Amino acid sequence: MLMTIEQIQKICKMLPGVTEDIKWDDHLCFCVAGKMFLVLGLDQIPTSASFKVQEEAFEEMAGKPGFAPAQYLARYHWVWTDNISRLTAREWEQHIRRSYFLVAAKLPKKVQRELAGSLQA
Repeated sequence: MLMTIEQIQKICKMLPGVTEDIKWDDHLCFCVAGKMFLVLGLDQIPTSASFKVQEEAFEEMAGKPGFAPAQYLARYHWVWTDNISRLTAREWEQHIRRSYFLVAAKLPKKVQRELAGSLQA
């Protein structure tokens, strides 16, 4: 099944404190406390995406067909895919949640507590 931008938005919006914004004219960015965890390239057909992965998974993920180290963000273990439909909805949910929590873990403790509180609400 082909993934859509709307399906990815729905997954992202299930997480606490998520905002979305258009940056660089044509990139839909999903953020937690102002920090990006997922970027969709709206100007590309098919739609591309970049997201953060665990350091130990970076090389393997970036080496898959249709994936590569994300330009400018690879040093932070971000990968890019040329087509959002390369991953299933289930895989997207896993990668989005992982990217979100990797970014959230670097936020100030107070912000982390606030996010955790809204997770339990």
